[in-house]
Amino acid sequence: MSSTYEAAPVLAARGLAKAHGTTRALRDADLDLRAGEILAVCGPSGSGKSTLLHCLAGIVRPDEGSVRYAGQSLDLLPEARLSELRRTEFGVVFQFGQLIPELTALDNVALPLLLAGTSRKEAHGRAGEWLERFGVRGQAALRPGAMSGGQAQRVALARALVTGPKVVFADEPTGALDSLAGEQVMTALAHTARESGTAVLLITHDAQVAAYADREVSLRDGVLTAGTTVPGVTR
Repeated sequence: MSSTYEAAPVLAARGLAKAHGTTRALRDADLDLRAGEILAVCGPSGSGKSTLLHCLAGIVRPDEGSVRYAGQSLDLLPEARLSELRRTEFGVVFQFGQLIPELTALDNVALPLLLAGTSRKEAHGRAGEWLERFGVRGQAALRPGAMSGGQAQRVALARALVTGPKVVFADEPTGALDSLAGEQVMTALAHTARESGTAVLLITHDAQVAAYADREVSLRDGVLTAGTTVPGVTR
């Protein structure tokens, strides 16, 4: 059987460059992400990590270079198609979860399915299954303000994965959590990604979080270095 690293990438970036005013956030970045792989992008604050994620997820367009997903060049797609991809084939998790405070955990997770036209009954059923997988089914009726940070972040992960995305983009998903809650979130994410074959791009400055990845690359001053396999990780 071929290894993950011999498979064709599900997402491939070539020559990405992006500037914010006079600051060059990315410089000629190349990156491949394969199905079932957890890739950690590490580096200090301000190194361009979030800019890289936003370009790869089609949230912002690069000034130069291209991002290809499933034979499509994201930088050439209309905004409506990019939004559709982020609702269906991409999942995005941010540092603070960004759950909708007026909705319960169940409704937050069901929302991407409802927006895609899934019936409320089916959407709630699938949302409940994902809350169960992340160990927060007991919080289904709670709103974000009534949950702990770790619980809310696991709900955010469930929302990102409920559509069965091919790629999950996680931007400092444990940055607002204590070490125990962070470990619970990363264990759940890593287990689910490997079980489902989902590719994960993990943005982090924390070596303990990066240890959950199969491969690590480093970003500093907008320059991305070649990745290495993380010792001790088995497929």
